[in-house]
Amino acid sequence: MRFALANEDLGYKDTVVLRGITLAIAPGDKVALVGENGAGKSTLLGVLLERYRADTAFIPQNPSLVESLTVFHNVYTGALHRHAAYYNLLNLVWPRKREIDIIRPIVEKLGLGDKLFARVGELSGGQQQRTAVCRAILHGGSAVLSDEPVSAADMRQADLTLEAITEAFETVVLSMHDVDLALRYSTRIIGLKDGAIAIDEPAGRLKRADLDFLYTG
Repeated sequence: MRFALANEDLGYKDTVVLRGITLAIAPGDKVALVGENGAGKSTLLGVLLERYRADTAFIPQNPSLVESLTVFHNVYTGALHRHAAYYNLLNLVWPRKREIDIIRPIVEKLGLGDKLFARVGELSGGQQQRTAVCRAILHGGSAVLSDEPVSAADMRQADLTLEAITEAFETVVLSMHDVDLALRYSTRIIGLKDGAIAIDEPAGRLKRADLDFLYTG
């Protein structure tokens, strides 16, 4: 999956959030979007998702789960597009062994193996967030766009989650609030400030201090 924008103003309704945005994200890139709250990270992700929805999974900041359903059923919704409606309905009432065998390893990798048939409403915020990640992994595709996928996670959970995401998808674009994690799990950093791209560099060339200016003044 390749994403591209050329000198575009981005926003919503009549409000421009980012101006003159030009970027190209090539297959295999692992990109972290960093910057202060309100810098435009979610806006940029939203535009990319709207234009490149085909073959792209999405992990929203709000997990958007059905709390009355189990982890299994919420994860399974990532595969609804692959099956006929009658099969999806049958699986809702009586989970098929085939689907359980596909989903169980995914949730186990994210530390949710013992929660497979727990109702999502009974889970912590971090567990719900990881459930949404599992749903995206099951959905599949060559690329994933994710808005703060580990904001409710401790360090161990964050590592588990980001390792799973970067292994599951060829191309990754993550909005990140934790700069250290962004540097560790991305190959490229795009920093947003004052409605524009302020830095776009390979992660290996940067240190945390190089990004401090995004959060000052």
